[in-house]
Amino acid sequence: MNLLRTASLISALTLASRITGLVREQMTAALFGASIYSDAFLVAFRIPNMLRRLFAEGAFSQAFVPLLAATRAKDGEAVTHALIDAVATVLLWALLATCIVGVLGAPLLVWLLGSGMPTEGREASVVMTRWMFPYIGCMSLVALSAGILNTWGRFLVPAATPVLLNLSMIGLGYGLAPVMARHGFPSIYALALGVVLGGGLQMAVQLPALKRIGVVPQFGLTLRKLRQAVTHPGVGAVLKKMGPALVGVGVAQLSLVINTQISSHIAVGATSWLNYADRLMEFPMALLGVALGALLTPQLSAAQAVGDRARYSGMLDWGLRLVLVFGLPCAVALVVFADPLVAVLYHRRAFHAVDVAQTGQAVMGWGVGLMGLLAVKVLAPGFYARQDMRTPVRIAVGVLILTQLFNLVLVPWVGVAGLALSIGLGAIVNALWLLRGLRKLGSYSPEAGWWGLTGKVLVASAAMGGLQYLLAQRVDWIALGKTEGLRALWMAGSLGASAVIYFAVLAVFGLRLRQFMRRA
Repeated sequence: MNLLRTASLISALTLASRITGLVREQMTAALFGASIYSDAFLVAFRIPNMLRRLFAEGAFSQAFVPLLAATRAKDGEAVTHALIDAVATVLLWALLATCIVGVLGAPLLVWLLGSGMPTEGREASVVMTRWMFPYIGCMSLVALSAGILNTWGRFLVPAATPVLLNLSMIGLGYGLAPVMARHGFPSIYALALGVVLGGGLQMAVQLPALKRIGVVPQFGLTLRKLRQAVTHPGVGAVLKKMGPALVGVGVAQLSLVINTQISSHIAVGATSWLNYADRLMEFPMALLGVALGALLTPQLSAAQAVGDRARYSGMLDWGLRLVLVFGLPCAVALVVFADPLVAVLYHRRAFHAVDVAQTGQAVMGWGVGLMGLLAVKVLAPGFYARQDMRTPVRIAVGVLILTQLFNLVLVPWVGVAGLALSIGLGAIVNALWLLRGLRKLGSYSPEAGWWGLTGKVLVASAAMGGLQYLLAQRVDWIALGKTEGLRALWMAGSLGASAVIYFAVLAVFGLRLRQFMRRA
């Protein structure tokens, strides 16, 4: 298998998901702006989405996939199929119970995430939470299917399916929202139905792929079958491994819960401002962070397995240099060019100039911490390849506490931007902490040339940032909204000129990107 080609494919599909996700957010901003109803939808959507990341794509996948791969390699197809059927049966019953509890407990869950919302918003959020809760069931089964397909070397379908959620929400947002409004229903409910449809479609497209490899899970639908599945040793092994994984994934989700709760008390629309800003930060994370994580983890694991310390350290060094060369200009752009980016992407119809300003400040907060967020994608695999899951988790817990201390200081001072800035500063601390740990272990030793490279990238980023600052100050990006095509051309020209200046300065200093490609 060509790892670079596979990682590139996964990154391309991830980017497609980010692009359609951005289109989805543009639609939401245009139709609903930053309002009571947009906040209500985000709170409702985060409840099943959080559980999906916590139990399905997070802890469950981390526990199930390695066991499945090991069982297939050691015990053959028949034993592997029995494991899949037992896990699938227990998962199905657990999901049924979770959905029932979630629907009944929706008012409490909404209060835990968004108690600061007005009554009208909380009531709408409860309705949408109940509608969307089956989404966690669909996505947990998708995680099960994706684990099977990835183990059999079928990466395309699992990587492509997230796009279906975005397309479903876009389709129902534009197609159904006006119809619901005409019939007296809150039009935001169309997005909730889009989530349910998207979850169902993602589950449906997995089935043909599973049939092609001859591994369709058989669910036990009786209590007798459930009792048999629970006693399967593989189920116990998955549950045992899920414990530590839940702690690691849960730290990030707890941070999300806290930030959502705080934003609901700042102002109406604050939860939406933070969400729209997050979409801009996701682009460099998708382009660079996901690709680096996909490439480095298997390479580091292979080097660790054969005891090749030089290669291990060299891969980490290469990843960190890529973060510097490609991540720093992205961070500078998010800080100095935030308002133009937000205006071009979101400023239309229900999304007003004040929303541009507030979202832009949150984008700047993300920009401050982008280098830390990207560096963690390089450094954390350095521990995972050593089979050390505990150290990154302990560091993450410490950073979570530190982030809340930052919130206490920054949120009263700068509002919603303080939430993004706190996470960014926490990410920088996280990266430095991980780096220090790898240095102490002797797993990473910086290679020569770091000071020179850093100086060149800083000068190039400053030149690029200077142009962007002038463009942000001299061009009225809000007024340009009267002519969408002209504003888009201005943005394309601005970003193109910024890229030319950045890479031209690097070229003058003698830095050639080919050397990074050769290293890859």
